[in-house]
Amino acid sequence: MSLVSRGARYPYLRLGCTSKTGVLTAIGFVLIDIEPAREKEVYQKLMKVEHIVELYPLFGEYDLIAKVEADSYDAIGDIVVSKIRKIEGVKATKTLARVSF
Repeated sequence: MSLVSRGARYPYLRLGCTSKTGVLTAIGFVLIDIEPAREKEVYQKLMKVEHIVELYPLFGEYDLIAKVEADSYDAIGDIVVSKIRKIEGVKATKTLARVSF
């Protein structure tokens, strides 16, 4: 799935990621803490991670929040551990999973 610009205002969105017909999609929000002065570098690397469908810079305790979509919550955990945390400059992550009411 390639990144698709939705105009200059939303370059961090991917097209077609939330509408998997007939398939339940696991969604996680990953808060990412980055080493000082490496925010832009890490942001650019995260934009290349396939399952990250949205990525936003933040002010506060965490530097970025990523919306991750996959076929299962186990897959989201694997993406966080094997792809996001492996990026040099990522200090810590906190993953929040979507639930249904």
